[in-house]
Amino acid sequence: MKRQIFAAEHEAFRGTVRTFLAKEVLPHYERWEENGIVDRDAWLAAGRQGLLGFAVPEEFGGGGNEDFRYSALLAEEFTRAAAPGFELGLHNDIIGPYLTSLGTDEQKRSWLTGFCSGEIITAIAMTEPGAGSDLQGIRTSAEDLGDHWVLNGSKTFISNGILADLVVVAKTTPEGGAHGLSLLVVERGMAGFERGRNLAKIGQKSQDTPELFFNDVVVPEENLLGELNGAFVHLMTNLAQERLNIAVASIAGAEHVLEMTTNYVKEREAFGRPLAKLQHVRFEIAEMATECAVTRTFVDRCIVDHDAGELDAAHASMAKWWASELQKRVTDRCLQLHGGYGDMAEYPIARAFTDGRIQTIYGGTTEIMKEIIGRSLLS
Repeated sequence: MKRQIFAAEHEAFRGTVRTFLAKEVLPHYERWEENGIVDRDAWLAAGRQGLLGFAVPEEFGGGGNEDFRYSALLAEEFTRAAAPGFELGLHNDIIGPYLTSLGTDEQKRSWLTGFCSGEIITAIAMTEPGAGSDLQGIRTSAEDLGDHWVLNGSKTFISNGILADLVVVAKTTPEGGAHGLSLLVVERGMAGFERGRNLAKIGQKSQDTPELFFNDVVVPEENLLGELNGAFVHLMTNLAQERLNIAVASIAGAEHVLEMTTNYVKEREAFGRPLAKLQHVRFEIAEMATECAVTRTFVDRCIVDHDAGELDAAHASMAKWWASELQKRVTDRCLQLHGGYGDMAEYPIARAFTDGRIQTIYGGTTEIMKEIIGRSLLS
């Protein structure tokens, strides 16, 4: 089924991304996986290629283009290239909107040019050892002392946390509670800001993911991002795009492993004939292809609605939980069809299995997505 959402300029951009991957990413990716971190030079290369800051106004060095289809293409191609650990989507689609929609003119002048060039790498710190999908459980707090804040607490599982020059930190008041949630921007070199160990993960190993610690960090008053005590609304507003980004990568991942496996069963023989000649295998492929086609149609519709400003939280949650669970299910079935080879780390299906497992967890777990959908239907 031919997709209808992309024009010629989008497909030209797809070619640009593929060239970038072939030149700047894939030759280095194994080393990044071994080191647990992407080279900073790769971020600078992405900036030169125009892959950072699509939606940032041109006056700050961005593309000035809010068309989410470019972000969708970027997510699709990085997923299909088996390079999801170079997290441009986090930078562009999750953190970028906070800076462009909430930042003051001075904040934009200070941060956005480097954001677009790759000189400033960003992270967002919400998750804590005792607070994941439940933002009301956040305990990191900051005391307002007039011309500055004093920030204390810790965060964990922070993507880009080692490389980050600028971290958007969700904090509450010393008294705690969701009412006191605000966003503070912590910059590299601030006294008391420490990075813990780079956590060992089962997948997306090139994505640096540490713990972060804030010990009496003095944060200037002007580094408050958005409204004081308004972070809960800010976070809820931007989560729809984050979840759509995950859905886009998830369906691309499912389609990729299905294509890989379809080719494999045509070539792999058992009992003197290709696996593809077995009815059970054909049924498996047929089921997965149908599920992927249906999911692709829904996710593409969500992309169109998002560009029109019409994607609500419930439908973004539907896309995220369904596509990510589909990716998990399809990858597991495809690994099974690879037999013993599926358990070999050097086979692409094995990496897809571990790289994709996080999709149902970050950005809000499947269970949280269902809760959001249920509340929207029953409240």
